[in-house]
Amino acid sequence: MSTELDLVIRNADVVTASDRFTCDIGVRDGRIAVLGHGLPRGAREMDATGLLALPGGVDGHCHLDQPMPDGMRMADDFFTGTRAAICGGTTTVIPFAAQEKGGSLEAAVADYHRRAEGRAVADYGFHLIVADPTPHVLKYELPELIRQGYTSFKVYMTYDDLKLSDREMLDVLDVAKQNNALVMVHAENADCISWLTEKLVGEGRISPRFHGLSRPAAVEREATHRAITFAELVDVPILIVHVSGKEAIEQIRWAQSRGLQILAETCPQYLYLTAEDMGLQGDDGYEGAKCVCSPPPRDPENQAAVWRALAGGVFSVFSSDHAPFNYDDPEGKKLGGQAQPFDHIPNGVPGIETRLPLLFDGIARGKLSLHQFVELTSYRPARLYGLYPRKGTIAVGADADITLWDPERRVRITNDALHHAVDYTPYEGIEVTGWPVHCFSRGEMLVENGKYLEPAPGRGQFLPAGAPSLV
Repeated sequence: MSTELDLVIRNADVVTASDRFTCDIGVRDGRIAVLGHGLPRGAREMDATGLLALPGGVDGHCHLDQPMPDGMRMADDFFTGTRAAICGGTTTVIPFAAQEKGGSLEAAVADYHRRAEGRAVADYGFHLIVADPTPHVLKYELPELIRQGYTSFKVYMTYDDLKLSDREMLDVLDVAKQNNALVMVHAENADCISWLTEKLVGEGRISPRFHGLSRPAAVEREATHRAITFAELVDVPILIVHVSGKEAIEQIRWAQSRGLQILAETCPQYLYLTAEDMGLQGDDGYEGAKCVCSPPPRDPENQAAVWRALAGGVFSVFSSDHAPFNYDDPEGKKLGGQAQPFDHIPNGVPGIETRLPLLFDGIARGKLSLHQFVELTSYRPARLYGLYPRKGTIAVGADADITLWDPERRVRITNDALHHAVDYTPYEGIEVTGWPVHCFSRGEMLVENGKYLEPAPGRGQFLPAGAPSLV
């Protein structure tokens, strides 16, 4: 091993989840070798004066090249998706290997490795999606995959092709408890949504704006409470994902106050989008399809509640839930080349590149601290998903995943400037303060002065996960 430093970042204003200090950062063989002052010259030098040095972001909830039903296709594969992540300051992504009904989890994982290898630019891990918990899956496949480093998996309480019954939920939670894994829960009441959807469609109310009416806060609140009850019965931690507003937050806060290990995640769409972005009252246009996601965006009062919960420690994770469907695409939001009733619009919004700048802007507006930003976007997801201390911090021995931020830079978000393969961003025109200007992954500079340097596809490494750490 060479004793020369490959990279020295000088005068770094380092911020972690708990500390802030100024030093030089010395990198050797892709890892942080030394933090100190007056380090010897490295093969490459970077002066970080005036910038913040933050750990690379860990996006613990995103969808890339996920298999879709016939006629649908995600716009981002592992190359374009991780390229966009890197340009937004995220150096590690954890998308989902999704089991199909009647299929095996092992086959889903093998397929997902084929999709990622030779394409990913950023480092990556996999969550599992358990859609068909047969006795064989529960007894053999799932425990074995956990041992191999797939220690987190998602279950759905909605969507016909993914949802589990209450009994199946309990079975999966029990496997998680026995094998020290973490279950992520999409909490919405499927029967309520189906009943409301049938009524709306039967009345001819099918434009995108009615998506929100089919999934009101009550269906998220009820399912959140039910998921908490299951976790309490089994005595196992769970993570409620993409929480949209105050009613679900109240359930989570209630559980946390009772000492239950209930974790929560939210996403940019619940801070910046509202129901009006899916269409104003009386507007039956189709542009609102761009913002159709589940749970749906709500109203400014709920936005404020999410910001408060972020600052107040209710949430452990802030993720993108990047779900990249093109708008003007017969395999995307316009299935078959035409406008669709709201219940047939592919759900999800893109956000893997804009996740960090949108939350960082909250620092300038006094809504959270720098330490909270790092905790929510890097440190806690790395710990929860078994990647710490390799990821999630700036410390000796950690991977040299470092983003240098200009905290004063003001940027107006436009899709033309983004690096994903999606033909729109729901955050078009929003101005944010603070932007990642340089990005290093394992010591390799991938973005310099905001310019993507076109590293070789496939340089990203797969990261088997260790046991989740809840603290």
